[in-house]
Amino acid sequence: MANPVRPSPLDDPDYAEFAWSRYFRIMRWMGLLTLAVMAAAASYLYEAVGFVSIHLYIAAMLGIGFTMMLMAALMGLVFLSSGTGHDEAVDNGLEDHVDEWWK
Repeated sequence: MANPVRPSPLDDPDYAEFAWSRYFRIMRWMGLLTLAVMAAAASYLYEAVGFVSIHLYIAAMLGIGFTMMLMAALMGLVFLSSGTGHDEAVDNGLEDHVDEWWK
């Protein structure tokens, strides 16, 4: 049986540094976009309902900020994994068993 772990392109320190810097650049831009969306949402919320309670604004901004940054982090990791070829480095052995299933 072949070795199930192929070398990943992220094992190269120079390439890993490039890939992770691209990931953190995406995260910085998404952080700025998140701040802009939070400001726009707070402005809209204030115009729509007025000043109800500071807790409403804190909860809304935390919810928006956490959701957007979690989405950015997870999608950034998907782009990192796919864009570097890290996904192709995994061999689950499925190709060896496909012929058996179709007999």
